[in-house]
Amino acid sequence: MQKKVAIWGASGHALVVADILRLQGEYEIVGLLDDLNPERRGQQTAGLPVLGGREQFDVLRHRRVTHLIFGFGDCSTRLRLTSVAKENGFEFATAIHPRAVVAAGAAIGVGTVIAAGAVVNPGSSIGAHTIINTCASVDHECVIGDAVHVGPGAHLGGRVKVGDEVWIGMGATVLDRLQIGARSIVGAGSVVTKDVDADVVVYGVPARKIRSVEAQIKRWQQRSSETP
Repeated sequence: MQKKVAIWGASGHALVVADILRLQGEYEIVGLLDDLNPERRGQQTAGLPVLGGREQFDVLRHRRVTHLIFGFGDCSTRLRLTSVAKENGFEFATAIHPRAVVAAGAAIGVGTVIAAGAVVNPGSSIGAHTIINTCASVDHECVIGDAVHVGPGAHLGGRVKVGDEVWIGMGATVLDRLQIGARSIVGAGSVVTKDVDADVVVYGVPARKIRSVEAQIKRWQQRSSETP
């Protein structure tokens, strides 16, 4: 019997997660949860109903839904909401695309999503609620923390260590044996040739520190407030 799962999130990434779960065949997807857009309740997204937000937890349990999985990219929010889901009695599904290559013995944390074409090589460890996105690669003996996002087409060399909540942008390359500190952001297309401190934004070829993550968040917030 398939276990019942709800995808917490209703963005484009949620559609990717849903596709992986369907191909795995281990779960029945009951729908999507969207806390940000309550007006979407009752709508359909790629054939899945938007059930509402977290206020639906009691309903989900009544329907014998035992598992959740995150369907959005924000790293810090995925990590923060982990405790909320556990407190409400849910377990987490793990989604590994059948066309991903995951080495025997590689450790994959609960709630993690490994997309089509991704490669995780021998001796590597992937934390909980991490995303190894489309065609990304993690080479041998890497240690990837919790709630990390390795973007589409990004490549990590051997024995790389990545802290919790790190975002590695699309097409970035991280050379062998480097360390990336927690919560840092590596810009798309960057080539990381030396260790990266925690809580910084780096990009370029070679990648260099541009600003702190705190300053970056303020820039995003300012741009958002200026958008009509």
